[in-house]
Amino acid sequence: MELGLGPGLGVGQLGLILALVTGLAVWGIFAGIRMYRADVRLPSDLALALEVGATRTGAVDSLIDRMGMRYAPAVLRLMGPKLVARYRRKIDLAGNPGGLTIDRYAARRAVYGFLGAVGFLVFLLRGQVLVALLLLAFGAFWTEVGIWSAIRIRKDEIERTLPDFLDVLAVVVSAGLGFRQALDRVASRYEGPWADELRITLRQMDLGMSRRQAFAELRRRNDSEQVAMFVTALQQGEELGAPIVETLVALAKDMRRTDAQNARRKAARAVPRATLMITTFMVPATMILLGAGLLLGSGTDFGSLTGE
Repeated sequence: MELGLGPGLGVGQLGLILALVTGLAVWGIFAGIRMYRADVRLPSDLALALEVGATRTGAVDSLIDRMGMRYAPAVLRLMGPKLVARYRRKIDLAGNPGGLTIDRYAARRAVYGFLGAVGFLVFLLRGQVLVALLLLAFGAFWTEVGIWSAIRIRKDEIERTLPDFLDVLAVVVSAGLGFRQALDRVASRYEGPWADELRITLRQMDLGMSRRQAFAELRRRNDSEQVAMFVTALQQGEELGAPIVETLVALAKDMRRTDAQNARRKAARAVPRATLMITTFMVPATMILLGAGLLLGSGTDFGSLTGE
């Protein structure tokens, strides 16, 4: 049986041509993939995730995020570039709690805003103005409340951890390790937001970023005076050639002194507030309690006083 391949073209030659065409197609596909990966510009949130690895809190897949993700681009367009950049920085300062990104934030704004607006209209039509206003405030600010709380908690934990970390780092450096290796060794022994930030910084240096730029990014991600002191001291010590161990020890002492001063200021501010609470609530309540006890213990006939 003949296949009708034409004169001079055998089965072996046809197989060779097919193999060559298949090889060229496969090469073209992989070349296209390589060109695509070289030319593509990843979204900033995804680029950050790929760059720093899984160092911050893992993403939490919630129903709210899935419901609002399709409306996230519209919310971001309504916010505008400046407001988006501002909230992106707030999310970075909060440490991406629960894997929060700017897209997830926009999705939650869409869902909570819709629920708040619907609740506002329903209760406003029923005449319950106070509940309607509370629901409107919920829709407008509930997402921001979580970010504000995460920023405050994260900042306090970093500032509490940093002095002890510097003492341990100074000991490890004085033992003979280089600063880069010592930083990696000590960061691997710690847990919490400060260790996460150091792992991000080390990862950035592994990817080719200079040490100065990586620590500048560390300062940008953390709105903390002590982190700024740490980065500034390291950069100045590198420029002036100061011993790193002495710099770390002096910096830890300065941070503890600053913490003590802040604690005294908080205590000084708390005394007037406590005095105000005592004089406003506790003293009148105590006087009422004593007066009621005296009246009940005197055996006075209150029925005769009222004429009954």
